[in-house]
Amino acid sequence: MNVDDNLILKLEKLAKLKLNDEEKGVLKGDLEKIIDMFSLISEVDTKGVEPLRHINEHFNILREDVVKPTLQLDDVKDNAPKIINNQFAVPKVIE
Repeated sequence: MNVDDNLILKLEKLAKLKLNDEEKGVLKGDLEKIIDMFSLISEVDTKGVEPLRHINEHFNILREDVVKPTLQLDDVKDNAPKIINNQFAVPKVIE
C-alpha cells in the first residue's frame, strides 16, 4: 500500500481532523512504519494452518434455563422507600 498525500487527505477527512503540514508528515511516516511491520506477517509460512474464527473452540455456550422461585412482592416492598400501585416510586430524573 502506498502512503501518499491523497491517502493522508482522505484519512484527515474521515477522521474530521485539520492537520498542518508537519503533522501530515509525521502521520505519513507513522503509517509507513505500521504498514512495514504488518508486511512481516506475509513472510510467515501458513500452509496447513486452519483460519481462526474464534480465539478458542468454544462459542455460544449457553446455560440451561431453570425455573427458580422469585422474590415475593411483600419481601421486596420492605426494602423499597416508596411503592405506588405495586410499583417502585422514584424521583423524576428527566424534565
